[in-house]
Amino acid sequence: MFSLQKFFSKGDRFQGLLEAAAEESRESVRLVIELMKSPRNTRNRDDLILSRRKEKKISDQISNELVKTFITGLEREDIEALARGLFRIPKAAEKLAERLLMAGPHLDGIDFSKQADMMSKATEAIHDMIKQLRDMEDMEKMKTYNDRLQLVEVEADKYMNELLRDLYGGKYDAIRAIVIRDVYELMEKIVDRCHDTGNIVMHIVLKNS
Repeated sequence: MFSLQKFFSKGDRFQGLLEAAAEESRESVRLVIELMKSPRNTRNRDDLILSRRKEKKISDQISNELVKTFITGLEREDIEALARGLFRIPKAAEKLAERLLMAGPHLDGIDFSKQADMMSKATEAIHDMIKQLRDMEDMEKMKTYNDRLQLVEVEADKYMNELLRDLYGGKYDAIRAIVIRDVYELMEKIVDRCHDTGNIVMHIVLKNS
């Protein structure tokens, strides 16, 4: 006999895993922001690698659960797409961390506080959106989170163009300008990854509303 209780327990299982993945994504970005403040602190880098491994473990867990589970609260392809989107955020954060460490003194004196704030806001919005999937009937709250994420993405694009104008204006020597541009682009990619994941969430919500 079909059990509604079993159905919802399976849905909660995937929801719990997705929330854990969102939490690790947020943590990975928090750690890379700490690394931006103290690039010579290798402990931040080690913690970031550990967070990425946790995220990968959660992603693998979701894949394994999908193989074993025939009935899910959300459609299987939506769960897979969301898991992939969340996985790409800490992956982008780790790439940024690697570049920060390689760049070394080329980044001395560069203020990344605005980018750090944007990355933090973007991952907070994704974290809130994933949690809100437990209550998809509250569309207004989900739209509020998504609007916040869209605003961050627009601000990030605008700020990136301003920064590139400074770089191309000859403010720095050629090598330093290339290094700074690469770091800027990797920071923007984290916001873009959050934006992509937010689009997946909204697609799921609209499809199930």
